[in-house]
Amino acid sequence: MLRPPLRARRERGETEVKKRRQTQEDSGKTGIFPIMAESNDMEQLLAAFKKFAIHGDTKATGKELNGKNWAKLCKDCKIIDGKNVTGTDVDIVFSKVKQKMSRVITYEEFQRALEELAPKRFKGQSKQEALQSIFRLVEGREPTNVGVTKVAKTAAVDRLTDTSRYTGSHKERFDESGKGRGREGREEIVENTGYVGAYKNAGTYDTKTKAEK
Repeated sequence: MLRPPLRARRERGETEVKKRRQTQEDSGKTGIFPIMAESNDMEQLLAAFKKFAIHGDTKATGKELNGKNWAKLCKDCKIIDGKNVTGTDVDIVFSKVKQKMSRVITYEEFQRALEELAPKRFKGQSKQEALQSIFRLVEGREPTNVGVTKVAKTAAVDRLTDTSRYTGSHKERFDESGKGRGREGREEIVENTGYVGAYKNAGTYDTKTKAEK
């Protein structure tokens, strides 16, 4: 049996490669999002999305991300670098991927937003490399609390806030449990009881008299 010419064998090989690629594409084994699905860190990306989605909202389900928390995610995860990606870029992408009348984005739309920002954030990398790089910035991250005022716990603060140590008129503003008396503790309220102000044994005369009899 005669072998086919070299050119014919080469063309047949190229045809087989094209068919194989087409089969892979049809089965969903190539492309941006299928590659994402194969990543071992995709669970961490989803976890980060959920943490930012519920940030500051006790009623949030973690399935949708609003514009404010999207911007915070981009800032906390260093997607916004002030050079290649700015806050304006982030806002534009959010408006681009969300539904027309919606104020939030889903996880799928969140992925598309990252895909939009990736080439801009990581210039010089291929589209897939940039996408993986921007994923790594987000994976496993959670909202930071920078700027949130925390109560300082020092001896000086404890001394100043311990009502049991108050004296004089300041002491009269709180009861034995340390709860404020409100207006009664701030103002001298006139009571027509016949007793002098701040008398501690008001109303005990009758009881004492009956006890002695």
